[in-house]
Amino acid sequence: MRNAGLGSWPERRATIAPDRDAIWFEGGTTSHGQFAERVRRAASALASLGVGAGDRVAWISGNHPSALETLYACGQLGAIWVPVNVRLTAPEVQYVLRDSGATVVVHGPAAQLPRMDGTRWVAVEPPVPDGSVPWDELVAAAAPQPRDVPVELDDPCLIMYTSGTTGKPKGAVLTHGNMTWNAVNQMLGFDFTPQERTLALAPLFHIGGLNGTVNPTLLRGGCAVVVRRFDPAETLRIIEQQRVTSFFAVPTMLDAMARDPDFHTRDLSALRTIGAAGAAVPLPTLRTWLARGVTMQQAYGMTEAAPGCTVLDSADAQRKVGSAGKPLFFTGLRVVRPDGTDAGPGEVGEVVVRGPNVMAGYWNDPERTAEVLVEGWYHTGDAGSLDDEGYLYIHDRYRDMYISGGENVYPAEVESALLDLPEVVEAAVIGVPDERWGETGLAFVITETDVDAEALRGRLRERLAAFKVPRHIRFVTELPKTATGKIRKPELRAMALPG
Repeated sequence: MRNAGLGSWPERRATIAPDRDAIWFEGGTTSHGQFAERVRRAASALASLGVGAGDRVAWISGNHPSALETLYACGQLGAIWVPVNVRLTAPEVQYVLRDSGATVVVHGPAAQLPRMDGTRWVAVEPPVPDGSVPWDELVAAAAPQPRDVPVELDDPCLIMYTSGTTGKPKGAVLTHGNMTWNAVNQMLGFDFTPQERTLALAPLFHIGGLNGTVNPTLLRGGCAVVVRRFDPAETLRIIEQQRVTSFFAVPTMLDAMARDPDFHTRDLSALRTIGAAGAAVPLPTLRTWLARGVTMQQAYGMTEAAPGCTVLDSADAQRKVGSAGKPLFFTGLRVVRPDGTDAGPGEVGEVVVRGPNVMAGYWNDPERTAEVLVEGWYHTGDAGSLDDEGYLYIHDRYRDMYISGGENVYPAEVESALLDLPEVVEAAVIGVPDERWGETGLAFVITETDVDAEALRGRLRERLAAFKVPRHIRFVTELPKTATGKIRKPELRAMALPG
């Protein structure tokens, strides 16, 4: 087979195990053989719209099998897949489409649709707006033509744009090799088996939702249980009904499920492990799921690494609670000082990674690429440390750290302490200017009951050094978040400005 990339995966799996479940979605199951035929038809459908090698195909929708169909179909054509966040505004979507040069847009009903000349629009589901064609009709009418376009591991597979919370989004170019090596890394780190039934819970337009467990499971021959959106009660029901064995989620999702009234009665016996990433996992969250007999493997990664960098082995889940683990098998990891030398055990520095899963660079942006890829090492901008056994601990983003009275304060540590208090539901901490200390902490807190701010500060002093305790506490009803549940710190900083 001349295609060494993702487009060959459905074909290879269909040859080996055509009758095994590949996709479950809203009560319907697709086998690996059926999925391979569907991808062939999808490739023919895109080709009928003029898509060929090197062309970009955008996909913007909530979770839906069309994400995987278009991804693998692009792989069969040698085209490049461009997933777009459904929460972006119309101008933001337009920027991504123009920057990537997408010629076809496959979209769901919630998509912002800034119509652009020369772009073909395909609707995943009704209602079908004017100017779009229905995806299912287009695919059903297309021939399941076998293709073997030459695709090398170094060829671009997809362009995934970062969240763009500050400045213009950057398009990380992930090659077929990046995707393949990440899947191998994840399979080894999470012990995926051919019997895996992983829940596609996080958005598939984000790297964790796509590559955390879903693509590795399909490569391994397991099944992806796809759900449209996150609802705590419904998610727990599907985990029980579908005998889900694994999934990827961010801490806010895990907290929401743990607070659901059915959390302690649902049958979670098939659930083997959860890959938790996207933010520092608070200790109370880890303990809650461990108490239900579910191993949570804290992981660390980013879009630019497709995303896997480290994972905490299940055997160490309790002994090293709070750690992001050790490097995945084919990924290198260091923590470095500003001068580039290796930091010592327990010393906080910048986390840098390298390996075949690290991106080729940013789309049409050699300057930004050169800033972060230095001698093969990707500079993450994350502050972390290694203990004396080589386990990684993520403290925060360097830009999120603030200095109070000459002491470095990492908001994630303070947030974890706040979440350890039973009355606190959610918390986020930022640094704000202070005449005496230079900077001090401002905590945005959501509580279940009325709580006095000074009493809360007093309880924090029992857990944290005085310089880490936020001087200001603001009680709120909600926190601004991204599609994956990450708290938007830039918006909190804007809320903190005078006036």
